[in-house]
Amino acid sequence: MFLLYFFLLLAIPLWAQFRVKKTYSKYSKIPSSLGMSGAEVAHKILNDNGIYDVGVEPVRGKLTDHYDPRQKVLRLSEDNYHGHSIAGIAVAAHEVGHAIQDANDYGPLGFRHTLVPVASIGSNLSYFLILIGILMGAANLILPGILLMAGAVLFHLVTLPVEFNASNRAMDQVVSLGLIRNDEERQAKKVLNAAAFTYVASALVALLELSRFVLIFIGMNSDD
Repeated sequence: MFLLYFFLLLAIPLWAQFRVKKTYSKYSKIPSSLGMSGAEVAHKILNDNGIYDVGVEPVRGKLTDHYDPRQKVLRLSEDNYHGHSIAGIAVAAHEVGHAIQDANDYGPLGFRHTLVPVASIGSNLSYFLILIGILMGAANLILPGILLMAGAVLFHLVTLPVEFNASNRAMDQVVSLGLIRNDEERQAKKVLNAAAFTYVASALVALLELSRFVLIFIGMNSDD
């Protein structure tokens, strides 16, 4: 049973990463019919939504694309920034979706930002407290660790609607503005769905881990 659990713990995120990389690799080789780069698509969507205070710039790495709400900058990996692929357009539009969320004061996005320090502390400190508590047989150390981990899990759960909403906004924009055509819509959706699955996988793994430690805590208390 434990072997199955740890197998799932490793297999779920690995499968998610494999899927997104495979899908991205496939559609990064397919040029868009309009020949627009990811940067051009990002600027187009931003301008059409009246968002003029968000910059668009390249960033090193692969699939390192993100929106920085503090600096109001949308960063696209160099391949997506300069490239003209379906994958690049989908990713760029998704990140602009976050900028639109920010401009519209989308509640879950703001809530996720407030959870960032909680998630960071919870991820780093929770395992330490729980491990020490288990080794020492001290349930009073495990409980704070579980509470910290719960904060990190909450971050993962809140991330899901934020990411799905950004993808929905992205598809609405590229379709309504005519940035993709015909079969390109289906292809762009595949890229976005594969990326979304990585967030689902992270949330599932986080929930599994939290559940395991809660059961350990309950078991230790029942033995006393």
